[in-house]
Amino acid sequence: MGLRFEDQVCVVTGGTQGIGWAMTWALAAQGAIVYACGFSQGSLDKAEAERATLPAASQIHLSRCDVTDQAVYEAWLEEIWVENGRIDLLINNAAFVRWADVLDMTVEEAQRTMRVGYDGMIIGTKFVLPKMQAAGRGHIVNIGSVAGRAFVGGASAAYAATKAAIDAYTQILHAELTHSPVNATIVRLGTVAGTDFFRKHVSNERMPPFTQFLPALTPERVATAVLHAIVKKRQILTLPRYLELLTFVYNLSPRFARWLAQVGGPNCKDYAGVD
Repeated sequence: MGLRFEDQVCVVTGGTQGIGWAMTWALAAQGAIVYACGFSQGSLDKAEAERATLPAASQIHLSRCDVTDQAVYEAWLEEIWVENGRIDLLINNAAFVRWADVLDMTVEEAQRTMRVGYDGMIIGTKFVLPKMQAAGRGHIVNIGSVAGRAFVGGASAAYAATKAAIDAYTQILHAELTHSPVNATIVRLGTVAGTDFFRKHVSNERMPPFTQFLPALTPERVATAVLHAIVKKRQILTLPRYLELLTFVYNLSPRFARWLAQVGGPNCKDYAGVD
């Protein structure tokens, strides 16, 4: 791809761990100046230690920020804007994850899931969009999930609802930007293994059994695909591509899709250990 992002100013929320961190250092490796934020101090410390070992370490700037706090989040974005005079790319990746049944999940956890994923996206988008339009360039990427498109069970209701809201918002945004120099992309992800998502939040029992027979994504593969989608100005990126078929089947027959997702018996795949 070459240095396709050279000197571009990029912002990644939830950018200190998992796919967010992979996108952060992938952008820096492509020449971008990257500002990444995270909420967990532990993940921030770990990312800072890893940053110091990267060839493009000086291009990565890490901060702690709660994207649900509008004043704090906008102040952080304002600092980036004032320092650089531009923001070329915003990747809304921040997420609060608690996978549990409705009866086992507190109201506060369900609300925070939506606040971090959906409200955080709105705050960031509303800040950068007018500036991008005035500059005549810019791209907004929102990280969604197939869980927000095909409701076959497993995912928490709050998580699926948040990802569905992100998906709908992005598609309407893209339609509104048809004659604008700014682009918007929704990324619909399947299982991304080897991350804290499975180590801390999701047990195998909650994963649809059929997924154990399919290859899982890695953060690095996601990052590569997202950067390619930005370069190509794609509206929708579905990873892996076979999930487009699952969504199609679900739209035709939700009952059959749910049956299909349960084929294969207990899910024994080690998603947390895949690198």
